[in-house]
Amino acid sequence: MKIESLQNQKVKYAFALRERRDREREKKTILEGYRELSRALEFGMKLEECFYCPEMFLGENEFFLLEKLKTAGTEITEVSPQVLRKLAYRDRPEGLIAIASMREHSLDKIQPVKNGLYIIAEAVEKPGNLGSILRSADAAGADALIVCDKCTDIYNPNVIRASTGALFTVPLAEASKEETALWLKNNNVKLLAASPHAEKFYTDVDMTGAVALMVGAEQYGLSDFWMRNADIQVQIPMLGKIDSLNVATAATIILYEAARQRKWVKKQ
Repeated sequence: MKIESLQNQKVKYAFALRERRDREREKKTILEGYRELSRALEFGMKLEECFYCPEMFLGENEFFLLEKLKTAGTEITEVSPQVLRKLAYRDRPEGLIAIASMREHSLDKIQPVKNGLYIIAEAVEKPGNLGSILRSADAAGADALIVCDKCTDIYNPNVIRASTGALFTVPLAEASKEETALWLKNNNVKLLAASPHAEKFYTDVDMTGAVALMVGAEQYGLSDFWMRNADIQVQIPMLGKIDSLNVATAATIILYEAARQRKWVKKQ
């Protein structure tokens, strides 16, 4: 049955998941658009229900995706354009919105690999930056992202959108700084901390072994805890008047230097 009322209980439930407290209580989040839904399905996310509005589809692929979702056990519900717009984050919704179950992201689920490449993000506040770091981690072949002392919800729809689906592909953990430091020590992972005050340039250090690249909060950078525990501190040269980079940009630059040193080896 097509849902046209904004007061429908399913619609109210899905709309509530726009709020962090409701997502964390229900352990569910909202995905929006063809690309997000198709990548979530491809990489094993459980999509419980999909709301769709054919009038807003951009092409024919959406119908094929709905068939795949049905086969995977997702409940499919048609809604009016008014309902779809109410649920959407985007200014121009594409006619597909799904409720997905969150995964558990404990540190003990991250399996260390030989000469692994990891990225650690401490207290990153802006969802778009965290999503961009995930996207770069996937592109550069990182083995995991550890979100340390988180400030933003990793299932914020803006994280998901900025990651372009990398949230579903990159092994991900959330942990405290103490848990993370112990994990690094136990797995013999060298910690490389990015700081504008470091003496060495990021291009002058060896990143071919097991290494974790650490970036900090947008406003304050890395905490004293991580500066004390880092095996080495590096800087990205700043040749203009500004003394720091956006945290996602800094993470991308260092990740790609690590990938270059590893000769762009693509993991199978």
